[in-house]
Amino acid sequence: MNSTAPSADVPPNPAPLTSRRSAALRHAPLIVASVVAVAALGLAWSTQQRLRALEKELVKRQESSQGEAAQALLLAKQAQDAAREAGARAALLDARVSEASMQRSQIEELIQSLARSRDENVVADVDAGLRVALQQSAITGSTEPLLQALQQADERLARYNQPRLERVRRALARDLDRVKAVGVSDLSTLTLKLDEMVRLVDELPLMAATESRRAPSAAPAGAVAAAPSASGASWNDHLHAWWQAWPVRVWEEVRSLVRVARVQQPEALLLAPEQMYFLRENLKLRLLNARLALLSRQYATAQSDLRDAQGALERYFDPGSRRVQVASDLLKQVTAQARQVSLPRPDETLAALAAAAAGR
Repeated sequence: MNSTAPSADVPPNPAPLTSRRSAALRHAPLIVASVVAVAALGLAWSTQQRLRALEKELVKRQESSQGEAAQALLLAKQAQDAAREAGARAALLDARVSEASMQRSQIEELIQSLARSRDENVVADVDAGLRVALQQSAITGSTEPLLQALQQADERLARYNQPRLERVRRALARDLDRVKAVGVSDLSTLTLKLDEMVRLVDELPLMAATESRRAPSAAPAGAVAAAPSASGASWNDHLHAWWQAWPVRVWEEVRSLVRVARVQQPEALLLAPEQMYFLRENLKLRLLNARLALLSRQYATAQSDLRDAQGALERYFDPGSRRVQVASDLLKQVTAQARQVSLPRPDETLAALAAAAAGR
């Protein structure tokens, strides 16, 4: 064995070393590729593990988010229900608050009305009464409601006898004088006069009427003729009296055939009988329209109808008749009184009452 071992002094053979080096160089890419493959496999395995871990984490988080979303929906629904309930409670509370405020205001007014003194009550009552009377006077067109209210207020203040209200009494006296000085037409009296006029229309004589009017001297002639028979005189006396009265009777009959008169409107004598009827009816309608206009306080319309009725009365009816004169006088009175008059306002008394209520 010792003989086969190389000696230390003998140099090694370079051929085998070179062959090993060349073999190592030939196997180096394979080794590198193996190393790279192993590294790639390790990296792929590590990546796969990470992906699995991430997938598990994503699934876990997705499940968690779904649960949280369901919980959030439930909480939102609960919050919505709570909001609705809170809104209903708020509306109920608002209604109760408004009711309580209304009751409070009513109670305050009641307390104020109870706490007012006697003077304030009197002033308030007089003021309210005057305002109501003023409205009634405006509605009825008469000063009577306002006049009565002023008189009653004056009597009440006189009984109360409070020095601080003397200013109100002086204002009441001045307003009373102003109201009494106003001449307001009495509608009831005017309507009665118009009704009387309507009743008289059928009895008024027309100028176109053909009725003859006997002279006043005819009556004594008849009386003279009848006197002998009444006294039991003889037939000769009776015949003598009749012979004396005969010319007078003939003359009266002749005079009754012709009548001479002055006529201002010639067309008034040309009315036919049926036109006379319609003339009377039209005059009645004019008077009734004037009556309605007065009741509705349309004084301009009433004045127009009354003027037309007065013109028809003067044109077509006999001015010498007593009835026509009476009707004309009634119509003139109604025309003169049917005028609109502005009603006075008790402003001075109301101002005095306001000053007394304010304590001045």
